[in-house]
Amino acid sequence: MAGKFSFTLQEYKDAARKYRSDFLRLPIIGCEETLKFMTGRPGIRYKESVGTLTAGAQFAPYKPSRKTDANLKLDYRTLETFFGSVVANFEPNSAISTLLGTGATKGDGQKSTPTAREVLGLIAKSLSENLNMAIWKGTRNADGDTTMDLFDGFDTITQKEVTAGTIAAEHGNYLKLDKAITEANAVDVAKKILFSLDPRLRSQELFLYCSQEFVDMYNEAYLLTHSAIPYNTKYNQPTVEGSNGKLTFCPLWNKSDSKFMHVSPKINMLYGYDQMGDIESVDVERFEPFVLSYIATMFFGVQFESIDKRRLKVIELAEQG
Repeated sequence: MAGKFSFTLQEYKDAARKYRSDFLRLPIIGCEETLKFMTGRPGIRYKESVGTLTAGAQFAPYKPSRKTDANLKLDYRTLETFFGSVVANFEPNSAISTLLGTGATKGDGQKSTPTAREVLGLIAKSLSENLNMAIWKGTRNADGDTTMDLFDGFDTITQKEVTAGTIAAEHGNYLKLDKAITEANAVDVAKKILFSLDPRLRSQELFLYCSQEFVDMYNEAYLLTHSAIPYNTKYNQPTVEGSNGKLTFCPLWNKSDSKFMHVSPKINMLYGYDQMGDIESVDVERFEPFVLSYIATMFFGVQFESIDKRRLKVIELAEQG
């Protein structure tokens, strides 16, 4: 019969204090598959102004008497991180068994029993899946009880901007598709998106943030329409045809069922967090026999640095018929 590991509350509390910074980073590290295509801003608690600077002054043929105003224009946006908390109950023996695998509580398996640090690390990293989903679909609700309530994700921010008219066709940062995407038209859709980009946006290294389904349909369509072309030597196409390799597909599982695709450089997709102060914390307490509680707080939020057409293009999908 499997035995029980012995543990003390103090060793878990000590590990939480000693490796606090590691445990605070783990949920973010667990979202690396998404965040590696974005730009992090550490040290942000609550709000910070971000944005772009433009000026009207320009060089012209030399004239000693000519003067012009710089006409500096700051396009401010607010990157806001929200203070979140979690109290996750766990039974240490179950967590250890998960780390070691079946039969780990028998015989020699106990010689390599995971430490409190490893157990707490497992719990901290498990928080990343919900955080990953909220990066796009979260909707701020101060009275909520889930990660999806902690902050507005990029899709939610986008919808608010579309409703407000700041992301719109007349501003050059919005395109509404009139037909559902299929294997028959996916390549045409991708090219339509590419050709609709402002030339200054198109000249940059860009990502097309989309669902895996769209990329699958693009690859199928590309195979059918380009099979006889000599340079079509592989099935998976990493970039949109005609973009000179600058518009790279970024298929993400957390973009499934999204009504939007986004084209943007990595530097424009911001996520903020703190991890540089003493407000965020990690602790362990015991409120009932055999069960410990992992208690943590952290700041997190996302924002576009700019929604100008030179930095962003939003594509709204047509409703499926």
